[in-house]
Amino acid sequence: MAMATTVGALPEAEHSAQLRKAVIASTVGTAIEWYDFFLYGTAAGLVFGKLYFPHESALAGTLAAFGTYFIGFVGRPIGAAIFGHYGDRIGRKATLIATLLCMGLATFAIAFVPTYESIGIWGAVLLTVLRAIQGIGVGGEWGGSVLLAMEWSRTHGQRGLVASWPQFGVPCGLLLSTLAVIVFSKWAGDDFATWGWRIPFALSIILVGIGLWIRLGILETPVFQHLVETNKIEKAPIIEVIKKQPKEIILSALLRMSEQAPFYVFTAFVFAYAVGTLKMDRNFILAAVLVAACVSFFTIPLAGHISDRIGRKNMYLIGVVTMGLFGFLYFGMVDTAIPSAVFIAIVLSLIPHDMQYGPQAALIAESFTPNLRYSGSSLGYQLASIIAGGPAPIIATALFAAYGSGYAIAIYIAACAVISLVSAALMPDYTGKDISAEAYAED
Repeated sequence: MAMATTVGALPEAEHSAQLRKAVIASTVGTAIEWYDFFLYGTAAGLVFGKLYFPHESALAGTLAAFGTYFIGFVGRPIGAAIFGHYGDRIGRKATLIATLLCMGLATFAIAFVPTYESIGIWGAVLLTVLRAIQGIGVGGEWGGSVLLAMEWSRTHGQRGLVASWPQFGVPCGLLLSTLAVIVFSKWAGDDFATWGWRIPFALSIILVGIGLWIRLGILETPVFQHLVETNKIEKAPIIEVIKKQPKEIILSALLRMSEQAPFYVFTAFVFAYAVGTLKMDRNFILAAVLVAACVSFFTIPLAGHISDRIGRKNMYLIGVVTMGLFGFLYFGMVDTAIPSAVFIAIVLSLIPHDMQYGPQAALIAESFTPNLRYSGSSLGYQLASIIAGGPAPIIATALFAAYGSGYAIAIYIAACAVISLVSAALMPDYTGKDISAEAYAED
């Protein structure tokens, strides 16, 4: 308890140093976890259908592969409930170490799953189980990473920027996973589908070691330490937040529709669509996604920073409207199958996403009281996985099969935007307000 008091009253210079460490630990750890998560999506779009569902048609095999992909999204709310509970009970730091191990070990194990040719349908079963564990791990990661960074920030006018850095881990993970697939695709050549795809999964164990080393070197957040000191830790935070803040949970999930569903269309479905249907070069599409991830390095923190100036909700609503319109431009360009047009469409695709994703972390996390913040923000954020991100590649594949045009998918994206527009408009906006534990002392 003595350490808690010291941590909560650190001198300005030491506090700033801890803030930097927390931001780095959050961003690096999140990048590693998303490397693992995205790697599966890329492999599902490129090789899993052929390896684990070889007797299905090309369409059915793709749908089956994205079905195992969807299981990871089902696991995310489960992970949010499990790790949200412990994040509000024992602290942000310890919980984040657990999520990293959960995700990393599952990803490493995927590298060694035998194919249908070796053990029949059991290969797909093992793949599905490990994907579920991946989902549970990443489901607990987001809330802790955001809070670790945001709760070390003393300046109300910088929370949007600070909280956007863990979001920055998403394009980092996308970049790393896509780069790994490109490198080993070229190295393995025709053997990529045989053994080349396994190497990026196996290498994830090295990244896990790096992430653990960084996260073990940080302190618990002052906000959580204050909750401990004032005996405001809830015994059952998940139950309490569902009872006390159900509106914020539901709105957090729905406002993500126009951000998360298009993201997985643009980064997972595009491989099956452009390579499988349009017969474009696999490495060309991978390179385009790689460049798109690099653009996000700038647009995510920029959007978070702008939200500190114009308001979290205003920035988010601008992003929602942009996404609703962009889907039509995106598929209009991709459907031409002209390499330059496809490349530009993919590179631009994450900008409307980032306009929402940058301010999203603070918008959601600020809406929950400190003693329920890990549970509430994680649950709301991850519930979107089963209504937006997880079904998106499957819905996109089915829509194209039914209508034979990308415009049907663009209409789906626009519908998601309408839902998010209403939800974001109803979300409370705490831009510039005090959200520390002390501010809720009267509760």
